[in-house]
Parts: sequence; structure tokens; C-alpha cells
Amino acid sequence: MSLRQLCPELAEKAKLELNEDPKTIEGDIQHIKDWLAKQPHLKVRTDDQWLLAFIRGCKHSLERTKEKLDLFYTLRTVAPEIYKVKHNEPLFNTIMDLGSYLILPKLEKPDSPRIALIRPGMYNPDKFSFFDIFSCGAVFQNILMYEDDAIVISGLTTLIDLESVTMGHLLQLTPSVMKKMVVYTQDALPIRMKGVHYINTPPGFETVFNAIKSLLNEKNRNRLYVHNKNYNELYKHISQEVLPAEYGGKGGSIQEIKGYWKNKIDACSSYLEEDLKNGTDESKRPGKPNTSENLFGLEGSFRQLQFD
Repeated sequence: MSLRQLCPELAEKAKLELNEDPKTIEGDIQHIKDWLAKQPHLKVRTDDQWLLAFIRGCKHSLERTKEKLDLFYTLRTVAPEIYKVKHNEPLFNTIMDLGSYLILPKLEKPDSPRIALIRPGMYNPDKFSFFDIFSCGAVFQNILMYEDDAIVISGLTTLIDLESVTMGHLLQLTPSVMKKMVVYTQDALPIRMKGVHYINTPPGFETVFNAIKSLLNEKNRNRLYVHNKNYNELYKHISQEVLPAEYGGKGGSIQEIKGYWKNKIDACSSYLEEDLKNGTDESKRPGKPNTSENLFGLEGSFRQLQFD
């Protein structure tokens, strides 16, 4: 079994927070492989490190791991817009150049969460959709789930800078878009969401914020922070050590971070290419096939947003 060795800090955190026992890892992975072999509808990666990311993301509950794996790959089929822009398309490089979605390369400590920086104001909502940007972020996450123990064990903290966001951006966040975004990040992704921090919030933000909040589970609702212009408050949660220079940090410039990710995606291109083949064949699913309607059917209480 070829698994990366954890550094002492992450090994301790995995034990305390994820119920990890090194003695049971091999058996847990084999259990999931045996289960996958009996799922005719699933076409998934089955290498040990990848499956362990899902097991860790479910705190070693094997039943939850099966549900998450199934949902993660089901979304490839029933919500392809989440994966709309592929790493090998020119549009991907165009969006990369905008720097609307980045994951910061630097960690504060070996067992700190990774930090994602999302800057929706950098893209033109007349030219790009929300899922154009979101699907590029999914490529970054895919790479890190496979090769970054920090994100798998310590999770992801998201910083959303709403500078230059207009009503055009906010109107892209329809109830259907928000529901898909929440199902992907909260339910399907085996990455623990450690907090979302909003800065430079525009008029109209409150409406979207409350709508997203209503879709989250209680644990994630309690991890939302609005700092607006108060960067000193932000620094209490996200260290200046890791933030880009543009945010008063020591983590390199946005331009350097974009360069880092371009190199990383080039290096991972064959892995990403292979991964495009995975998903579900709903016609082979035992029982009833999943559809967009039965996964995202919007509750009556969650109607079209009204902006003042």
C-alpha cells in the first residue's frame, strides 16, 4: 500500500479530529474498494491515496465515505456545470489569468488549513458565468485532494473579497446555482470547510448572504464571518504570513501565485486528463437513477431571491 507518511503535526491532528488509527487504514481502504467493485454505476479513481482522502474527509466513517464518494461522482453526471471548464481548454487559462479563484501555496503551520482566495469582482459577469469560475476552483481542489495532506486533514478556509462586485455578479447566484454550490462544497467534497470570511462587501450582499446561510448546516452557518473593511479582524483568523502582498501579507504577489498554479496544473495534466473519464452511469445505478431534480429540487421555502 503506497501512502504518504504524515508529518507529526498532521498525524496528531488526524488522530484527534478524524479518529485516525494507522492500524485500520489498510482495512478501511480495502473495504471501500470491495464496495466500489459492487457498484455498477460508479466509475471512479481507486488508488489508495485518493480513497483515503474521502475516508479522512468523513472522519473514518465508512458509510459516510460511501455516500460522499457516490455523490461526488454523481455530480459529474447530473450537474456537469460544476465541472464546466476543463483544465485543457483555452477558457481555463483565461480564467486563471483573471485570478478570480486561487488557493494560497503557503501554510502558516504544518497543520493549518489551506486558504482559498476568491475574488469574483475580477471577472466580467457579462462574459463569464459563476460556474465558469467555480469549475476552475474544482480543478485546484481535485489536485490538492490527491497530493496535499494539509487540505485533507486540516480543511479549507475561504476568503471571499467582494471588491468591485456588481449587481450583475449577484444576480448570477440564483437559488439553483447556490443549491448546487452548497451540495458540492458541503456534501460531496471530502474537504472540511473551516470557515468563510467576507471582505469588502457591496450593497445587496446581505440578501445573497442570508440565502446561502439558509442552505448550510448549522456547523457551517457558524463559520461565516463578515469583516468588510476590517482587515485587522481578518488577520486574527488568517495569518498575514500566508496572505498575498495585495492583502498586507507575506505570501507572495497574486501574480506569483497565479504562476505557481499554472506550473502545478501543467505538471498534473495527465492526472487531470485521466480523471475526466470518471463519473456515474445512472442507467446502471441499482434502484432509482439520480437526476438533477431529485438532488437539487428547491424547497418551497426557498423561492427566487428579491433584491431591493
